[in-house]
Amino acid sequence: MKNLVAIVGRPNVGKSTLFNRLTQSRQAIVTEIEGTTRDRQYGNVSWNGKEFSLVDTGGWVVNSEDVMEDEINKQVLIAIQEADVILFVVDVMNGLTDLDTGVAQILRKSGKPVVIVANKSDNFEIGFQAAEFYSLGLGDPFSVSSINGSGTGDLLDHIVTLFTKESEEEILEDIPRIAIVGRPNAGKSSIVNSLLGEERSIVTDIAGTTRDSIYHRYNKFGMDFYLIDTAGIRKKGKVSEDLEYFSVIRSIRVIENSDVCILMIDATRGIESQDMNIFTLIQKNRNGLVVFVNKWDLVEDKDNITVKVFENAIRQKLAPFTDFPIVFGSAITKQRILKVMDLAKEVYNNKKRRIPTHKLNEVMLPIIENTPPPSNKGKFVKVKYITQLHNTTVPSFVFFCNLPQWVKEPYRRFIENRMRENWNFSGTPINIFFREK
Repeated sequence: MKNLVAIVGRPNVGKSTLFNRLTQSRQAIVTEIEGTTRDRQYGNVSWNGKEFSLVDTGGWVVNSEDVMEDEINKQVLIAIQEADVILFVVDVMNGLTDLDTGVAQILRKSGKPVVIVANKSDNFEIGFQAAEFYSLGLGDPFSVSSINGSGTGDLLDHIVTLFTKESEEEILEDIPRIAIVGRPNAGKSSIVNSLLGEERSIVTDIAGTTRDSIYHRYNKFGMDFYLIDTAGIRKKGKVSEDLEYFSVIRSIRVIENSDVCILMIDATRGIESQDMNIFTLIQKNRNGLVVFVNKWDLVEDKDNITVKVFENAIRQKLAPFTDFPIVFGSAITKQRILKVMDLAKEVYNNKKRRIPTHKLNEVMLPIIENTPPPSNKGKFVKVKYITQLHNTTVPSFVFFCNLPQWVKEPYRRFIENRMRENWNFSGTPINIFFREK
């Protein structure tokens, strides 16, 4: 996973403003009222070719009558525990306070790299006042202004030098990333262990055993890709532990950055609403898809009809996208797990597939001529030319015509289905665009 940087400090020192500045967003709410931020906010930062995740936390407070403060403090401690680097934000205008000293004591015990960010240094004269924060014993303070961005470049230069692990995006750039995703206890870690031939991930009957997203290099049987074991994604309302919430966020990040997702479905429970939610997340991020129905060995009285009924139920639930491979097997007995990897590799290749322009026009133009788009007010849509776009995450095609605004979604699906009949795009989404010629 990416390196994780946590922003901590007492209330109203400008943590959320710094978060918005570094992520170049307005994701975190900023007011002059203390305690505005209560939940952790996550964002991405890119600096000089390096990327890392940034988390904003609520202000650290002690002896408060606000019943929310205990929860906020717990969130801060979890962020400190999970972070690779910690930004300790202090307020130059108000100077050193007892709360700052208390936070510094916690940070010294963490053993993590800590950077003191002396915020609100809006000019050089005020910036010199940051010297008093040397007394915290956490190194040189960086004078910055989150409002106008002064000093944030030097701060980012320093942050990236503190990373002890390379971000996964840099390591995995040229190798396919295949993520194992699904609900808790669907068998994700079991299939990873079976494929690798060793116990890399802890496996128990307790849902939520896997906390982090773990990358493994798989280079057997002529294959070479990264296999990613993720934490189970359960419904938001059922995420009761803070660490589990953190794990779910990381799993979602893995889906965002993967090429192909293997969606694990528990055969003993069937396809449920949360499986559909995970599928929607995969679709939203335009990932390739292979469905693996795990624990098939535990299903009794099964035959070919049972397989067909189960498969039809899955495709019906996940419609309108139904062109993806489904495999029935068992991670424990290793039944058909290599077939899953073969199909994942095939789906990855399908995402990269290119169709020559002359072949596209030769096949699709007669189909469109025989079944043209419906007319509108006596005018007809005429497609003149088809080409595939370059450098896209999924296969994308442009149909040049005279009246693109009159081509509706049903006809787009008709075109997509005809294309899938003529070329193998199994498991990958494709984009169909109509543009005026």
